This record gives sequence, C-alpha cells and structure tokens, in this order.
Amino acid sequence: MTSATYTPDTATQAQSSTTVNKRSKTGTIVHAVLVVLVMLVLLGVPFWLLIVTAGKSQAEAIRPTMSLPSHWQLLQNFSTVITDGKMIKAFFGSVIVTVPSVFLALLLGSMASWVLARRATKPMTVVYALSISGLVLPPAVVTVMMLLKIIGLSGTALGMIGVYVGIYLSTVIFFVTGFIRTIPISLEEAARMDGASPMRIFFTIILPLLGPTLATATILVTLYIWNDVFYSLFILSGKMDLLPLNLYNIASAGLYLNNWHLIFAYIILMSLPLLIIFALAQRKIISGITGGAVK
Repeated sequence: MTSATYTPDTATQAQSSTTVNKRSKTGTIVHAVLVVLVMLVLLGVPFWLLIVTAGKSQAEAIRPTMSLPSHWQLLQNFSTVITDGKMIKAFFGSVIVTVPSVFLALLLGSMASWVLARRATKPMTVVYALSISGLVLPPAVVTVMMLLKIIGLSGTALGMIGVYVGIYLSTVIFFVTGFIRTIPISLEEAARMDGASPMRIFFTIILPLLGPTLATATILVTLYIWNDVFYSLFILSGKMDLLPLNLYNIASAGLYLNNWHLIFAYIILMSLPLLIIFALAQRKIISGITGGAVK
C-alpha cells in the first residue's frame, strides 16, 4: 500500500490554486460592483430626475436638476395633468387600441409560429424569413394611410388596431417559433391518435405551454404600442386620443410650455400600467427570453 508524498511542487501547486481562487472571487465581486454602479447611473439617475422634477413647482422645474424640491407637490401635479391634460379619455383610448392589438398579435402570431415550427421545408423557411422581416423593415406609412382611407378605416380605432397587429406579428413569430421547436412533437402525435383536431391540439396543448414566451412578447408589444406616437399621429390624424399622442399634442400646443413638472408627472402616470405589467410578469419574461427567443 503506497502513501502520497508531499513535495515542494505539491505545496506550490496548492498555493497557486488558492491564489487563483482568491483572484477569481475578487474579480467576481469587482464585476458585480461595476454592474450595479453602471445600472444606478443608467437607470437610477433618469428615474431620480423624473421623480424630483415631477414633484416641483413650475418655478423650480424650469431648469430640471437633481436637487430635491423645496416643497413636494407631486400629487397636485398628478391632479393637474389628469384634469387639464384630459388623461382619463386618453387612457381609455390607449386601452381600447392596445388590448385588442396585443391579443390579436399574440393569438395570430402563435398560430402562425406553430405552423412554421412544425413544417421544416424550404418554402416554410422562406415564409418564416418574410414573416420576421418586419423586425428590420419599417412599414410604408404613406401606403398604409392610403389603404386605410380606401377601406374607410382611417382615423378609427379599428384601423389603428389592424396596423399594430400587422406591425408586431413579426415580433411574436420571432419569439414563439423558437420556443415551439423545443416542445416534443410526441405530445401532438398522441393527441392526433386520440382524434383531436388541429385547433384543439393548439388550444389545449401548445398554447398553455407558451406562457413564458407569450409573457415576453406581451410586455414588448405592449411597450411598443402604449408609447407609440409616430403611427398614431399619422393614422389617427387627431380623431382619437391616446396617451402619448395626447401628451405630444398638448405639449406642442403650448399648454405644457416650460411646465416640465407637468410633463414629467404625465410621463409617470402614463408609465404606471407598464410598470405594473412588468412587475407581475417579470419572471415569465426572463424565462421566456432565455427559453425561446435564443433557440
């Protein structure tokens, strides 16, 4: 029976390994501290400026600074923008447009993704490439406006919903297709053997499994639509109030000229629904990004 001998080389290797481990831990700590500092600068500073400016009076907010207000009037500014800025009407307008747009984009995009994921043929590969091309190719606004005028949907919520669904179908297809490819096809085959129709297979098997990815797509599409000014400005042409469009109109009309405290208060109230949605769905959003979008 042999025993291990302890030599100077062994001691040197042990010391070297300990040194490497200490350096690795130190590097990890430094990296974490740097990440936190960068996030505080990139996110904390704008958020702080937003809050303190929204809580100031007009005289203090003319030049937005990082200093605290001498007297907090955040709730008063909220009340002012809700009444004078007609936020209630604009809020319901945004809800009427956003909710159906997101729902239809998710439903139709999921159905299309299921077909594209299961039919791995060259024609379907071309169709998939065309389907996600909307991520990089912006729609022709003039053509869309002319088409809506021809069919009588220009300046209507229905026309705006159709535009948003068409624009953001690419986003949904991009996220969902990769995730569906990770779902075992044996689940669908077993359902077919039991006599299930394609629609039943989709709604009872596929759709429930898409929760994390759909949560990711929901927050992204909602964020795009809720904050959109460009498309709503041209397509609605002032015939309907949405929150970002309403803010743009009243600011450009001079109602909030030099009233930075009111503008920032409006932005906070407009962003609250998105913050609530993100807080409720953040776990599913993160798992959806790592589980499907990068496949």
